[in-house]
Amino acid sequence: MLKQITPLIISLNEAPNIRRTLDKLVWAKRIVIVDSGSTDETLEIIRGYPQAQVIQRTFVDFADQCNFGIGQVTTPWVLSFDADYELSDELVAELNSLSLSETIAGYRARFIYRIHGRPLRGSLYPPRTVLYRTDKAQYRKEGHGHRVVIEGDVVDLKAPIFHDDRKPLARWVESQRRYAQEEAQFLLTADRRTLNFMDRTRLACWPAPIAAIFYTLFGKGVILDGWPGWYYALQRILAEILIALEIIDRRLRDRKGATSRNHD
Repeated sequence: MLKQITPLIISLNEAPNIRRTLDKLVWAKRIVIVDSGSTDETLEIIRGYPQAQVIQRTFVDFADQCNFGIGQVTTPWVLSFDADYELSDELVAELNSLSLSETIAGYRARFIYRIHGRPLRGSLYPPRTVLYRTDKAQYRKEGHGHRVVIEGDVVDLKAPIFHDDRKPLARWVESQRRYAQEEAQFLLTADRRTLNFMDRTRLACWPAPIAAIFYTLFGKGVILDGWPGWYYALQRILAEILIALEIIDRRLRDRKGATSRNHD
């Protein structure tokens, strides 16, 4: 099965992560990396992996970049990968032993979240469809993120993928600021009937950060993981606070604009 899979990675300045990611993909005959202009050591590190092919492309959004990447794949299956993912040895073995069915178009993996290499006992990171038939997948943009739509059945893999982003904290904060703007725009313009419970909670603004702290610390048990657990919980709270602030700010600006128009 491994010979039928091409890993696809989206990258931008991933020097702290990309080596660990690629080390677990050396079984692949070809790795497609769509890079949007890395200026750190990312490209130099990638050059150490002869099967890795870098394609430079200006970043528009994740869905657009992923759809472009799928178009560069010539094998029947794509393994869609973030540059801070790391395959477990158990998952590599599982992929190699998969018995393919014509009705199965994708496989979904669960994640073990790591903070600077230390695994947490739980996280808010959801399972994702990471392996799919090349001709049965299409990405769609949703808020700051993206979702892959699969034509066919999707089943769960047993072994996990590790998520371990070791980029500087300042980079994470800047990303969350941008994500919060995109997420607020998505939530405020979406049909509320299509939103899930968490999205509706975010629209209420104040409950989301409070829910995040209790759910991560106690619901997911990361309070038992020491400082890595607190680090993760505080990250999730900050992310929710930024989204809430963006929503409140836009509502206040809209209200002020409406008041000004009424006075004219």
